[in-house]
Amino acid sequence: MRLFLRPVKKHASAPVGIFDSGIGGLTVAHAIQQQLPHENLIYFGDTAHLPYGDKSEAAIQAYSIKIADVLLKHGCKVIVIACNSASSAAYELLKEYVRHEAHIINVIDPMVEFIATHFAGKTIGLIGTKRTVQSGVYPRRLELCHAQVTLKPLATPLLAPMIEEGFFNNQISHEIIQQYLSDETLAGIEALVLACTHYPLIQQEINHYYQGAVPLLDSAATVARALQQYLQQHQLLAPAATPRHQFFVSDYTDSFEAATQLFFKKQIRLNHYPLWN
Repeated sequence: MRLFLRPVKKHASAPVGIFDSGIGGLTVAHAIQQQLPHENLIYFGDTAHLPYGDKSEAAIQAYSIKIADVLLKHGCKVIVIACNSASSAAYELLKEYVRHEAHIINVIDPMVEFIATHFAGKTIGLIGTKRTVQSGVYPRRLELCHAQVTLKPLATPLLAPMIEEGFFNNQISHEIIQQYLSDETLAGIEALVLACTHYPLIQQEINHYYQGAVPLLDSAATVARALQQYLQQHQLLAPAATPRHQFFVSDYTDSFEAATQLFFKKQIRLNHYPLWN
């Protein structure tokens, strides 16, 4: 770990770094692009180690530190942890690790603040990876907000790898989603938190199951707003200009390339960057 680092003044034109285990974080990157169209983005998909949801805390922390080093090397002014599993396992460590060089935003705190503001006193369901659910991070943070929310979490470990393999909006995904959402844990919920950045890719199918009767809460837009607020407060909003985006992967996959084109509507050049040689 680096020691005795002096604070570095970032320029407004410096890029925003975003990382996830795979394609899920692209939902956050897309929301940031929509909210902050002039920001330069650097996205790192750790496709060699996906999904993070079934990895140990120590492993996720090790991957996150390696990725942070890559993003800092490219001069990022902010690093967005676009992954619930990494946000729960590595946020505090990363915040300390990069505190002199970049600001860290996770996907959990903005969502917790949104729930506390708009759904206080409600019964809320939550679906996410085993790592996110077992960490208990959402109920702990909600308790700190005194939101008096009744939270019903359910681990849905098949969903992220299913999405990474391109199985959504088809019969296979319909059946798996229905199996999870019909679990008695989620009975009587008044809203559902999509506590994995992959899940917006199946939001239409989840909404179909509930026939539009249950609001679906995903973190992409809330994170983009939190980023905008931070950049405004610290005079770090990028000047009006055509942005430059870069995409790194620790292992090349066809599904990742297809997903980047789906979100960014153009041919994307992927840079292969193995975390360990």
